[in-house]
Order: sequence, then structure tokens, then C-alpha cells
Amino acid sequence: MIDVGLMIEGQLGVNWARWQRLARVAEEAGYTGLYRSDHFTEPEGPHLDALELWTSLTWLATNTARISFGPVVCPVSFRDPRIAAWQAAAIHGIAPGRLRFGLGAGWMEREHEEWGFDLLGLDARFQRFTEALEIVTRLLRKQGPVSFFGEFYELDGAELVPNPVSQGTLPIVVGGNGRRRTLPLAARFADEWNGVYLSADGFRQRTGLLDDLLREEGRPPGDVRRTLMTRVIFGCDDEQLAERLGGESADELRAKGQIVGTPEQIPAQLRELEAAGVQGVMLQWVDDLDDIEGIAALGQAFRG
Repeated sequence: MIDVGLMIEGQLGVNWARWQRLARVAEEAGYTGLYRSDHFTEPEGPHLDALELWTSLTWLATNTARISFGPVVCPVSFRDPRIAAWQAAAIHGIAPGRLRFGLGAGWMEREHEEWGFDLLGLDARFQRFTEALEIVTRLLRKQGPVSFFGEFYELDGAELVPNPVSQGTLPIVVGGNGRRRTLPLAARFADEWNGVYLSADGFRQRTGLLDDLLREEGRPPGDVRRTLMTRVIFGCDDEQLAERLGGESADELRAKGQIVGTPEQIPAQLRELEAAGVQGVMLQWVDDLDDIEGIAALGQAFRG
């Protein structure tokens, strides 16, 4: 059965009280994981509560026992990957095997402008991301000192002690759909590739391309886990579903890869994704974060 995790946009009003409630329901309702974005704010609109990523994950590691968790994804455009790797290694030491370390190049102009971080043009941004993945994998996958001299980052004998390798693999996740840049980076560096808002057919095409790229890197296709992050619109009944759709077409949204339906309709959509090669899905809940009963009911829907 496909793994089903819950994904929350951390900049959409997440504070400590909400985060703690979400963690409890994810653990109790049968989700395999709880994942969250790493943003200061939205591309437009008012600034809402936005709980800082690594602080929230540290709390999660010490206050849950079963679920996986991690950022989807942590932008190296404002998270120095040398420090992020150190933070990830520390959390891995608290909850070995449960953190999935998602990394991305960064994309949202507003948060970079407001906080004074340089997003860079696309080519330079992905060069920086490539260097970030290079140093993160070196730091987290082998013991001993690491040296690296690039355009954006330098290491000269840096070493993580204790090294996370001593407690098993800390999976590195590369998220995104890009054929020219993102998928080749996933083939080169990732333990998991996370597609975003893809239909079953779209995912099948991308995962086939990833297989080819992995072979070119000398890696077997099975080396990289395949997951998908997509929006879920869930109603406990037809009336609530219609209200949450707000006039949007359920069929059109499903055709774009979103999960839409009542408890009776959700399982078939998950099976379709599983048949396309999705090993785990992160359901992005963008409705009321205080609807704990709804989130629990969604968990019951895919379990039953």
C-alpha cells in the first residue's frame, strides 16, 4: 500500500498550538509522515503566523514516536546548506531514520526581497543548488573531514561529529519536476525524488526519465524512492466537498493530479498513483488547519 503523509504549508498560520495539534493527529490517524514547507510568507497577501522550520522539526522529533517528517523543501537560497546539514544531523540523532531532508533551489521572489536574500537568476541558482547538494551529501554520507571549493561554498576539512552515518542513512530528498535541471540532480544526489502536482501519467513519464538518468549515473533505478506532493480537497460528504471546491471542477482538478473526494472516492485515486509508480504521497492540506476532525477523517479514509 502506498505511504500517505500529511503536508502543511508552514507559512499559512502555523503556530505552536496548531503544529502540536497537527503532530498529534498525524501520529494517531495513521499518516506515515508529517511534512511542511519552509517559507517566510506567501507570494502575496498578509503575513500570517509562520513557525520556523528547524525548531518545529526538533520539537516533532522529540514528541512523536512513529511518523517520518521533514521539509518539502528547504531552500538553499536562504538556508546555508552547511548549517542545514548540521541541523539535520542533530535531529537524525534524536529520531534516527525518521527525518527526510528535502532540499530545493528556492523560487519565491517576495520572501527573498523582504529578507534580503539573493535568489539569483535561474542558471546561477541551480549552480548554487548543485554545490549545496554536493557538500550536503559529502557531509552526511561519509565519516571524516570534507573539503570543497566552489563558487558559492567552501569547506576545508569540515567534519560532522558525531557523524549521522553511525545511526543509519539520513535520506536526502530532491523535489521538483524539471526535466533539464531537477531530475538530473535527483539522479546524481538523491535518496528520494519528490514530484509536485503531477497526474498519474505525468508522474509515470517523469519516473521513467529518472530511471534513464540513474542508469547514466551508474545507479540502479531502485536506489531512489519516488514520492509525490499534491493538494488534497477532502469532504466528509458530498455537501462539504462541494463547499470546499468553491465552484472548481473535481474532475478537472483530479486530471491535474490533485486528490479530490469523499472517503469513498479517495482510495481509488491513491491506487491510481501507486500504479504509476508513486511509493509515497504527501497530501497538501490547505483548508482550515484547525479542522482536526477532518484531517483525522481523511486518515481514516485511506486506511479503510
